[in-house]
Amino acid sequence: SRGKPKLAAWAVTAYELKIDETVNLLCSCVRRRTLIQGVAIGDDLAYWSEALRFAGGLVAGQQYLPQVIMDGQEFHAKWEAIFSAEDTERLTGLAQRMPPVARAMSGSDSTSPPASNPLDLLKRFVGHVVDYLVRSSNPDQLCFPKSRKTVSFDSVHDAWLHALQSQESLIYGDASELSQLWGQVREWNRPIAVTNLSPIRLCFRLEEPSLPENIQKNRRAVLDENWQIRYLIQSCNDPSLIIPALDAWNPKAKTTAALKTNRSALKEYLLLSLGQAGGICPRIAESLKSAQPGGYTLDPVSAYDFLTEKAALLQQSGFTVMLPGWWTRTGAKARISLKANAKSPKLQASGGLSIGRIVEFDWEVALGGEKLSLAELEALAKLKSPLVQLRGQWVEVNADEIQAAIDSWKKKESAKATVGDLIKMAIGAKDAPRGLQFEGVTATGWVGNLLKQLEGSAPLEQLAPADSFNGTLRPYQARGFSWLAFLAGWGMGACLADDMGLGKTVQTLVLIQRNRESNEDRPVLLVCPTTVVNNWQKEAARFTPELPVLVHHGIGRNKEEAFKKQVRANAIVIMSYGLLHRDLKFLQEVDWAGLVLDEAQNIKNPETKQAKAARSLKADYRIALTGTPVENNVGDLWSIMEFLNPNFLGTQTEFKRRFFVPIQAEHSHVAAERLKRITGPFVLRRLKTDKSIISDLPEKLEMKVMCPLTKEQASLYTAVVRETEEALKSSEGIQRKGLVLATLSKLKQVCNHPAQFLKDNSSIPGRSGKLSRLTEMLEEIIEVGEKALVFSQFAEMGKLLQKYLMETFGREALFLHGGVTKIQRDRMVERYQSDGDGPSIFILSLKAGGTGLNLTAANHVFHFDRWWNPAVENQATDRAFRIGQTRNVQVHKFVCAGTLEEKIDDMIEQKKEIAENVVGAGEGWITELSNKDLKELWKLHKEAIGD
Repeated sequence: SRGKPKLAAWAVTAYELKIDETVNLLCSCVRRRTLIQGVAIGDDLAYWSEALRFAGGLVAGQQYLPQVIMDGQEFHAKWEAIFSAEDTERLTGLAQRMPPVARAMSGSDSTSPPASNPLDLLKRFVGHVVDYLVRSSNPDQLCFPKSRKTVSFDSVHDAWLHALQSQESLIYGDASELSQLWGQVREWNRPIAVTNLSPIRLCFRLEEPSLPENIQKNRRAVLDENWQIRYLIQSCNDPSLIIPALDAWNPKAKTTAALKTNRSALKEYLLLSLGQAGGICPRIAESLKSAQPGGYTLDPVSAYDFLTEKAALLQQSGFTVMLPGWWTRTGAKARISLKANAKSPKLQASGGLSIGRIVEFDWEVALGGEKLSLAELEALAKLKSPLVQLRGQWVEVNADEIQAAIDSWKKKESAKATVGDLIKMAIGAKDAPRGLQFEGVTATGWVGNLLKQLEGSAPLEQLAPADSFNGTLRPYQARGFSWLAFLAGWGMGACLADDMGLGKTVQTLVLIQRNRESNEDRPVLLVCPTTVVNNWQKEAARFTPELPVLVHHGIGRNKEEAFKKQVRANAIVIMSYGLLHRDLKFLQEVDWAGLVLDEAQNIKNPETKQAKAARSLKADYRIALTGTPVENNVGDLWSIMEFLNPNFLGTQTEFKRRFFVPIQAEHSHVAAERLKRITGPFVLRRLKTDKSIISDLPEKLEMKVMCPLTKEQASLYTAVVRETEEALKSSEGIQRKGLVLATLSKLKQVCNHPAQFLKDNSSIPGRSGKLSRLTEMLEEIIEVGEKALVFSQFAEMGKLLQKYLMETFGREALFLHGGVTKIQRDRMVERYQSDGDGPSIFILSLKAGGTGLNLTAANHVFHFDRWWNPAVENQATDRAFRIGQTRNVQVHKFVCAGTLEEKIDDMIEQKKEIAENVVGAGEGWITELSNKDLKELWKLHKEAIGD
């Protein structure tokens, strides 16, 4: 009807999980997209897994207490979570992000309403998880008797402790004794309850002494001047409302009314809180001897102890701590720091530019940003105070650091280091002597210019490609090639992390060709996935045809001495990751000019054989190519940087301590910035959305994606060809045309996927070169939040793609084919075009989706199999490349190398000006070829088969 829509509830079948099953399930969902292949993790599971991590953090921090809960006539033992002020804020924020589906469950009778308060529901969940985790933290102590009702205990306290360690929480015993225990535990927990439920919070403020002006001028610290810890009371509802604790004891003070708390409750809270804080800081406990405690005094040494230790402990316990601004702004940064002032050595007639050159430099010492003389350093050493006021500002000093700086200063000879070591110092990859803080390097001459170029403050020399380069570099590609040449020239590794389609391949080829024409006769080893070996071979033949290229793969590949002899005649040796560790022994014996890793994410796991093999090879320069920025995966970054520039990030253990744990677990911006500073000079990342890049790109960028066949595909392909060649000998006319067209269809299906050709409902993964390459490219597209259209002329292939891609990526993939109704089609288009969390992959059969659709949300178009009619393919591409499209569109045309797909594509390219006339009727023109031409057309070449 056209009336007002009616809302109605519907039943959803659910399975009730026990607490241990719940925890195990949610642990499996932490930071994952899919649970298992084909099972995506929904928003609610992802949310509860985050809540599980929050509860686990409470348990890890031992923020729980044993409790007795009275439920009618029964008493239960429970471990109860204790929330600090910071935890409460996190809990509230987490509750606000609870998806509606997470609280849509009704009771078992389906009549009770869903939980309405997210915070209450979240607290109940966290409480259950904390109780379970504490009980299961020590399995050796867990007791699971069949019936504890028959077990006798010496006291009700023993029964309570037993229940706290058992799966069953019910406490058995005399009702009056249990009631008395409940009261005792409640009173025991009262201080914590008062603190957690109170509308006010105790604060501690550290106040530094005001030194006389004449002392400030003399730059000295007076040790007998006292610092002050002041007790304050803060409103939880209005943190800006703060009063001195002394007002709580003064009946005439009117400021206490602003806290909306009566004086007796205020006094009780203050005494309880100070008592708890006294367990952390003995000076606070000592101050309670006063009738009206309001704070206490301390010397500089005790003040430093409060700043570095006691303050953090008090904050962890839920108290607010206010520290001086100079400390919170700089903290431990106001320490002795060193700066290296380097002098460039004179260049020899033969050049001598190398990061291995020895450079002399002098140390410059500063404290809190202020330069110090040797006399000032020695004066500070005599004070022996951790806090001093230097030129009007309080700073932290360390006696060991001061002595280390004095020792460095007094060295008679200047310090010496290689240019490479200076680079590490400059970017923060190497620590200063004896752990002193390092503030960078200043240098003159060519060393100074090198450091400025690495930091980006000085321009790089813009190089032109060699005359024999067959193409034109776009401006951003010329800049990328010059950047690669700059780092390669110094023997430093470079990670070119340009977005997909920006031409990482061509920038690398230009570099190799330039070096080759500069009298470099040694080969470059290029390692890539099997799926792109043919792409590299094709691109090299297209852009740098004068460079001899060797594809090293297959059973018949040369090894040992034959291989070493063969590579001498080639500029580029292309091989797959799969062979890298198998042929490592004789690969290590070759003197490589350069080593290039394409799809460098293949070595992100440093423990794999191929990652170790890549790091073990020797080359003058190293390049890593990847379409995704390596800094997005902090844990994997070490392996890539260790390949590019060994030791720049320290050992794996040091990297985890300095970067991985602080960034991943503690979300440290300081550690993230330092990591970016170290890796930044060696990572070049450009996006298609950059304004400087968009102006360089054509509106529609078309590229061929050469894919290998798997051994299974090659075997099926050969069988089809043999069967057809026999049949062709005795067929004529219409029968022959039908046979040729049927064979073309079979061969295309084989090239797509064996499961499509066999129609046996067999497994999908790992059996198709095209599908492997599509998966790699879609993974990159999804990761950067872009959308793609995937065209196939076969509806059955579309179904296989939809099933596989949804299982692989754990997200919906739409599929439009001839059986979809107009209403369904319109709904698909609407969902795909919408912003937000809509589907990012839209699979279309060429006939059903080739015309009449507006799909401008996509900026990638894949032609999984070819129609061999440019007009038809362009019509399909124009579903995305049309009015309303605001981004550049990349078109990826898949071709199986060494098969009829490549040969027909070459025929079309050679006759591009008349291609529509040649193949305008589809594939009918192929049936007119002679038997000899057909045999040559679908002949399978050895380069078609991957490793």
